[in-house]
This record gives sequence, structure tokens and C-alpha cells, in this order.
Amino acid sequence: VRWYRLAADQGFASAQSNLGVMYSRGDGVPEDDAEAVRWFRLAAEQGGAEAQYNLGYMYDNNAGDDAEAVRWYRLAAEQGYAGAQNNLGYMYSRGDGVPEDDVLAYMWWNLAAAQGNELAQRNKDRAESRMAREQINEAQRLSREWIAAHPPGGN
Repeated sequence: VRWYRLAADQGFASAQSNLGVMYSRGDGVPEDDAEAVRWFRLAAEQGGAEAQYNLGYMYDNNAGDDAEAVRWYRLAAEQGYAGAQNNLGYMYSRGDGVPEDDVLAYMWWNLAAAQGNELAQRNKDRAESRMAREQINEAQRLSREWIAAHPPGGN
């Protein structure tokens, strides 16, 4: 914690994110969600996908602010962060912070599953069993378009 704090105070996003994790878990410091959010936000605002995901998770699970959770999950998901893509799929499947949309839920799960996220694969399989073929085709088309617009390693 001491070294993370020294680096975090100098603006290093990865140290800020790691310090947020320490506070969220109570590792080496008292568990403190507000302090975790503060450190995650500092890192997330610098563009760190993992910090954006963690901040979304805090809003989703601890603060109960679905709109903020979606905002941060989306930023990380747009960078290709599979965990955020999976959780954004959840948000669409439940209509939490966004209109309920099975096609978009499937699309995000499909993208995360393509990266090997097993939970997203299970979510996608469950969704597929209750979707019409036309919906699945649309979700797959949207996935292909997303991948074309977000090539690995490029912008």
C-alpha cells in the first residue's frame, strides 16, 4: 500500500487502480468503498480500462447507480475489456441503466466470449435459447461491425 500510494500520488494510473483494489478489498488498509471509488476514478479518468471496469463495478454493486455503472463499463468495453463487455451485457439484459435490449446484451456477451470469457459464453448461450433467430443474426452482425470498427491494437 505504501508504494502504491507513493506512485498514485504522483499520478500513475496503474498505482491508483491498484490502490483502489486494496481499499475495495481491505487489503493492507481498512475496507473503504468511498476511498476505492476515489482511486478508481483517478485512474479511470486517465483511460485505464481495468480502472473503468472496477469503477463501473463499484457503482453497479455498491453504490446502486446503474447509469454511472453503464457509463464506466461502456468506456472499458469500448477498449475491448472482456469483463466490462460481459457486465455491460448484463446491464442490457436486465434494463439496468439502459433500455432492456436482448440483442445488445447478446452482442456484448458475444464480444467478451470471443476473448475467452467463460461467463460471457454461458450468458450468451442462455440468451440464445430464448431469442429469435433474427435477433441472434442481428446481434452477430452488430458484433462483426464492432470488431471491424475496433481492430486489435488499433483505434
